[in-house]
Amino acid sequence: MARYLKRGMDANAIKAADARVRETVEGILAEVEAGRDQAVRALSERFDGWSPASFRLDAAEIERALGKLRKRELDDIKFAQAQVRNFAQKQKETLRELDVETLPGVVLGHRHIPVNAIGCYVPGGRYPMVASAHMSIVTARVAGVKRIIACAPPFQGGPHPAIVAAMHLGGADEIYVLGGVQAVAAMALGTETIGAVDMIVGPGNAYVAEAKRQLFGRVGIDLLAGPTETLIIADDSIDGEMCATDLLGQAEHGPTSPAILITDSEKLARDTMREVERLLAILPTADAAGTNHTLPTRKAARYTGGLWVGKFLKTCTYQKVLTDEASTLVGEYCSRLCILEGFFAHAEQANVRVRRYGGRNIAYAQAAE
Repeated sequence: MARYLKRGMDANAIKAADARVRETVEGILAEVEAGRDQAVRALSERFDGWSPASFRLDAAEIERALGKLRKRELDDIKFAQAQVRNFAQKQKETLRELDVETLPGVVLGHRHIPVNAIGCYVPGGRYPMVASAHMSIVTARVAGVKRIIACAPPFQGGPHPAIVAAMHLGGADEIYVLGGVQAVAAMALGTETIGAVDMIVGPGNAYVAEAKRQLFGRVGIDLLAGPTETLIIADDSIDGEMCATDLLGQAEHGPTSPAILITDSEKLARDTMREVERLLAILPTADAAGTNHTLPTRKAARYTGGLWVGKFLKTCTYQKVLTDEASTLVGEYCSRLCILEGFFAHAEQANVRVRRYGGRNIAYAQAAE
């Protein structure tokens, strides 16, 4: 039987917290939809103390941000993006288009069509999540997305140079210093100065994840990538320091990021707890880790993988009927199947073709026997 040596929030507390988040997000989305730019500015002032002349960075501001980074830092960003770009390209190459003659004169197929416009959210209020820019913007560019806009919150009173560099080098067309639900809402719903997109991607805190959930349907989303979750399964072949290091390495994403150890060794469990306390005493981000990759969270891995190049492509099927004989053959089957379902108007779409191209006299709204 499992024994808990340390527990996080209980189910009731989590449910109550989720309800508060849901209600807050509903209100913010309504404010942005009604007030647009004015509401976005007011929300940015309220939550981030940020109200620049323009949330969008111009070319000079982007260059100034890049100029604040050392050459080594820029080279590291370029190296990381080269790896992401290369793998995304290899993934895209596996997505073959299809065009096949399934019956004489009947051609079926599919094409992979990029989403037209996407909005990438890059978290950065607590830590500059530079990697999120690589994973979303670079991958979307490989997919062939025409318009890519990116938002990240202000960091210590302004744009974070590394995030701006990653966005710019990754291929973002528009870069905004704007964070939280108001950023996601502005990209999804559009304002006077921010054109609406077709899809929102990127990780974020519980509020950002909830905003994506509520907006899904009005726009597409990649997946529900909320606060980072970590589960380690270990036996006594590993030591407490290694377990504690891996747990804290992900827990520092934020206070709502659960980090869990499951083990059959009580000694390892207690050693890990002691190591966590020891490491917290020397860890610069200990305030966040007492308790992204753009991956599914909150059980979403049951039905989706992580963000990849295929998320930005729509697989659209098509049918071509090339001959009168093929139109007649398919029409006869279609007619009978539609009558079977009780769809008489559907059946007539088939019957009219059987009459014209097959020369058959089919009674109106009757099956082509």
